[in-house]
Amino acid sequence: MAAYELSAARRSLENHVFAQRITPAELAGRRDELHHVGAYSRRARHPTNQQRAEREVPDSQQHEQRHGAGEIAGRFERHIAVHHEVIGRRAHHGDVVGRLRGNADQVQDGEGRIFDDGLRGRDPHVLAQYGQPVRDGAMLYINQLNANGGINGKQVKVLEYDDKGDGVEAVNAYNLACDNGITAVFGATLTGPTIALADATYEDNMPQVTASATAAGVTMIDPDDAESEIRPNVFRACFIDPYQGEKMANYAVEKLSAKTAAIFYQTGSDYSEGLMNAFVEKAKALGIEIVDSEAFADGDKDFKAQMTNIAAAAPDVVFAPIYYAEAGLAITAARAAGCTATFMGGDGFGSVKNYASADDLEGSVYCSGYAPGTDSVKQFEEDYKAAYNVDEIPNMFAPLAYDAAMLLCEGLKAAEAQGLTAGTDEYKQAVIDAIKTMDGTEGITGSYAFDEFNNPIKPVAIIELTGGNEVYQEMF
Repeated sequence: MAAYELSAARRSLENHVFAQRITPAELAGRRDELHHVGAYSRRARHPTNQQRAEREVPDSQQHEQRHGAGEIAGRFERHIAVHHEVIGRRAHHGDVVGRLRGNADQVQDGEGRIFDDGLRGRDPHVLAQYGQPVRDGAMLYINQLNANGGINGKQVKVLEYDDKGDGVEAVNAYNLACDNGITAVFGATLTGPTIALADATYEDNMPQVTASATAAGVTMIDPDDAESEIRPNVFRACFIDPYQGEKMANYAVEKLSAKTAAIFYQTGSDYSEGLMNAFVEKAKALGIEIVDSEAFADGDKDFKAQMTNIAAAAPDVVFAPIYYAEAGLAITAARAAGCTATFMGGDGFGSVKNYASADDLEGSVYCSGYAPGTDSVKQFEEDYKAAYNVDEIPNMFAPLAYDAAMLLCEGLKAAEAQGLTAGTDEYKQAVIDAIKTMDGTEGITGSYAFDEFNNPIKPVAIIELTGGNEVYQEMF
């Protein structure tokens, strides 16, 4: 049996001849060269992208919109893609077979390759909260897969590239990966870079799965157009923004008996505005009165004025579709202003327990793609803690990445089972078809099927802040 080895490209080329790491400095040094072969040059050569550009928000704007204060996750991203051959702009199919099957003249043992385009992050805390859990969750699954024989007797090898949370960098990294011959892509973490990356993979019909990019525009070319075509090659393991907003509006009515609500959101953030708009629309349909709506801009830290206004409106609930750091500041300011409403959030609330006092947070609730402490994730939690020497799972991004890697590899298994040649159009389409037609494929965060927009169909986990801990309550 060929040793189908999966390795992170953190290791040296001397130890793993096919593992290639492009550091930020190296990537920056090649920007001029990459400009001529990058995503935007490539788009100009594709009429469909030119047509689409006329009606799309530019990826650079998506990036800027996405990088609000709560959106600091954008400073660290991970993409993974399966690689096979380094010849020209794309793999030469015959050589791919030799490498995948272990041609001794070309490679040490058989191997597939996964491209992991990772953002190192300007803030070490961001790295710990977002990028690292995504990378580690995915790698845990793939390492376990390889330890159990890999796919079709072949190891999956991981290459990592740094995109620094930037859409242009993400696609440049993708093009470098394509130079090495890829079969599938894992990533990115944030919506902005993921949309830029998805635009490039769409042109190549390259299978792509993201663990955490939540905006509808990741899979839909124009989410504002109900008739928009989708990127059929792109999937996600997480919920989309509108789904979370709608779910929390339903929860406010059905579980909290809310009659009135206030809104606190971040302007210019696709994530925050996406959840906010969906919540407001659903809340109004359910009879909830929106008594106040307050906003803040990227970089704001003082929320006293907004929370004073919300406290004066005396809502039953405050829906704050923002990230944990700003959520902690907002809740602290709200309690100081005399607001006693139940705070509600989306999955960005994960880890909020570290950013406000237990008393101020008590009773706050948010939806998540992960139900910690339950039977379905018990083994994962034990394995993750042991593999990375940590006392607890950092947040939901690690288990979602574990599932996203599983989805991608299940697609690869299907293509391998058909005896197709890795890197060919037929192989890539087989991977896509296998993911698209999943019906109840079990992951650790739920079972997977996909709707017409390639979004997962699964319930959300409700997490409540109790005694300073984030405690799973129910699937809703």
